[in-house]
Amino acid sequence: MPIFARPTAASILAAMAFGSIAFAPGLPARAEPGHERVALAHSDLATDANRSGPVIRAAIPRRALARLPRLASLIAKGNAIRIVAFGSSSTEGSGASSPATTYPAQLQRDLEARLSLTGAEHSAVTVLNRGKGGDDSEAMARRLERDVLADKPDLVIWQTGSNDPMSGVSVERFSELTRAGILAMRATGADVVLMDQQWCRKLQATDGAERYGTALHAIASELNVPVIRRNALMRAWAAQGVLSASQMIGPDGLHMTDAGYDRLARAATAQLLANAGLPPDASSQN
Repeated sequence: MPIFARPTAASILAAMAFGSIAFAPGLPARAEPGHERVALAHSDLATDANRSGPVIRAAIPRRALARLPRLASLIAKGNAIRIVAFGSSSTEGSGASSPATTYPAQLQRDLEARLSLTGAEHSAVTVLNRGKGGDDSEAMARRLERDVLADKPDLVIWQTGSNDPMSGVSVERFSELTRAGILAMRATGADVVLMDQQWCRKLQATDGAERYGTALHAIASELNVPVIRRNALMRAWAAQGVLSASQMIGPDGLHMTDAGYDRLARAATAQLLANAGLPPDASSQN
């Protein structure tokens, strides 16, 4: 029986550069349960007087709560946590009033505050913003080594799939690059979480845009990668009267506002801690 070497980040990136990748994912495919969901509270921090609002319970598929072993280990040991937020304009912070109100900046503050509330030994959290406006999966593949892998992150949150339908990258190529990127990140020992498309009128008006969201979730299910389900979260916030569509998305119909990034950071914080194995009541305490 032939023996195959485990792919390294370098070998996967080299394959990506040639535009054709064939590999076995190495993890069993898992079908997403149709109705098996977990309610996870996205509450405000009691320590932050500037943030208030109702406790919102969003239904998250159990697959999305897959454990993040590296993050779980670092939290348990009280070690420093290094996160790279990788993506396009939603990560960079287009539409935010300042760098401090982007979702990665707010995520860093929220994670540190939530970890201090769990009673666990405090872990210092660093979230590096590696978003670049306008990037599609082709552009992100070209800078993956420099902007992600070189930082040696413990966790990568990869926001992708919004620009591809507008820039002409095919769904097949998007899927190929997304799958390869996840494997390259994991080959370094990092945990990976995906973030799907924002809910906005610009994407709703783009033919076939929903196919990229479907492809992202299919890859996540195949490789057992948790997903921050931004699209579903935004729809839930609107339906529950937490934020209207115009309060979440700016006048350009594409980019999130400070209020939208605030909610996104809190939702991401709650889910990451649940992914790392903290009980929902501990990871979302008032």
